[in-house]
Formats: sequence, C-alpha cells, structure tokens
Amino acid sequence: MKFQIVRGKSLTQPYFWRIVASNGQTLAVSENYVAKASATSAIESVVKNAAGAKVEDLT
Repeated sequence: MKFQIVRGKSLTQPYFWRIVASNGQTLAVSENYVAKASATSAIESVVKNAAGAKVEDLT
C-alpha cells in the first residue's frame, strides 16, 4: 500500500492524495489542497493517527 500525491485539474486547489493498494486499486482519495505541503501534512497525520482509529458502523 502507498500514498500518492497527485496534481489534479483544479487551478485553485490542485493537490490531493490517494491511498493505493499493492494491486493498483485506489482505496481512498482526499479533499483538494491549495499547497502540496498541505497534502503532505495531511498524509503524515493519517499515518500517525490511523493505527488508533476505531471503526464506526453506521448501517
């Protein structure tokens, strides 16, 4: 699994990130960011905090 920082088509918020599985399937996509540094910071936050995240079933 890996994170990818992507430059999209938006002129005002061109950066976003996605999580991609080893088979190439996209598992998650972020919101858009104005700065690449903001996208990188968000990835770092997810990596740091994901291990302690709880699953909430809203079905």
